[in-house]
Amino acid sequence: MSLIGNLKEFEESNIGEIFNAFTANWHNIGPQKGLEDNNLQNFMHWNHYYNYSLWHEEDEARRIDVDDSIIAQVKRNIDGFNQNRNDMIQKMDEELIHSLTSLNFAIDSGNLNSETPGSMIDRISIVSLKIYHMSEIAEDSTEDDNVRNSCASKVETLKNQQSDLESCLKTLIQEIKDGHRHFKVYFQFKMYNDPNLNQAVRKNS
Repeated sequence: MSLIGNLKEFEESNIGEIFNAFTANWHNIGPQKGLEDNNLQNFMHWNHYYNYSLWHEEDEARRIDVDDSIIAQVKRNIDGFNQNRNDMIQKMDEELIHSLTSLNFAIDSGNLNSETPGSMIDRISIVSLKIYHMSEIAEDSTEDDNVRNSCASKVETLKNQQSDLESCLKTLIQEIKDGHRHFKVYFQFKMYNDPNLNQAVRKNS
């Protein structure tokens, strides 16, 4: 399933539904990596892939029935996936700026938006995972009724949050095109994965 091919398709697409479909499908066939293409569609795919992978590694990190060495490796996996996730947020923002400028839209007009489109897409992706896993419990007949009802209520809240995020994202893009708002690419500069910056890693390497 493809995401979007250009800015117009991006604006017309339902990103939440696309991520929801990815999430459901990947739980049947396993997470599918993206391509090597440098485009928004592919960056969004990879972002969801890393969020999906992070979610399941976080589950493993909370196990108490395995050796500490396994948890240590899981933690390293989490660090790697999180670094890649942040890289994809940056790439999505860079690609959106490129798309806007190539269509002659000003990208430095109006008020500065503190949250970028890439970070909003990332949040929509994460909510998709929450909806899926909360729905699993809500629909599990072996669960306590109170737990199921509570989860069912949370699913509806999460769906509303996902819809709100997508609406805000589309509004932001339109306001950028209208010259009323702009955003910048923000760099995370994660220090814990860099052996030149993480002192604990440096002294033990």
